[in-house]
Amino acid sequence: MRIMGIDPGIAIVGFGFVDKVGSKVIPVQYGSIQTEAHTPDEDRLKLVYDGMVQLIDKYKPEAVAFEKLFFNRNVTTAMSVSQARGVLILAAAQQGLPVAEYTPMQVKQAIVGYGKAEKKQVQEMVRMFLKLQSVPKPDDVADALAVAICHAHSYSLNSKLNEVLRK
Repeated sequence: MRIMGIDPGIAIVGFGFVDKVGSKVIPVQYGSIQTEAHTPDEDRLKLVYDGMVQLIDKYKPEAVAFEKLFFNRNVTTAMSVSQARGVLILAAAQQGLPVAEYTPMQVKQAIVGYGKAEKKQVQEMVRMFLKLQSVPKPDDVADALAVAICHAHSYSLNSKLNEVLRK
């Protein structure tokens, strides 16, 4: 199963594709969609949407997993990131892809085993888990891969649970 992980943003959207093969999670491709500051929001949103559509068309994921957004302070940033998240979800929905969402705590728990792990710990575990030479940059990319790995683990657990319940 191919999973696309997304760390949504308006300036940087981190993405990561992994293949779940048996108990293994194998990296396929990862990177970011970036938009320039001082570009009108509508243009940035179109770039984010178009980038997402192109990635889906090229790598053909079977599911898309997003990190849920939590904001404490900057309402302006929250609004623009929420708008970007909306067009990203729309692009996935238009392709008929199932969408899953995970809180940062759920992702940290799945990757490090501790829901309050530091960002650096998560990034290093992503690097080790996927056998990468270095931690993917920018940070949004490592975060997206972490979300994809989290979904791969959750999907496996849910599949096993459903199998047991059917018996």
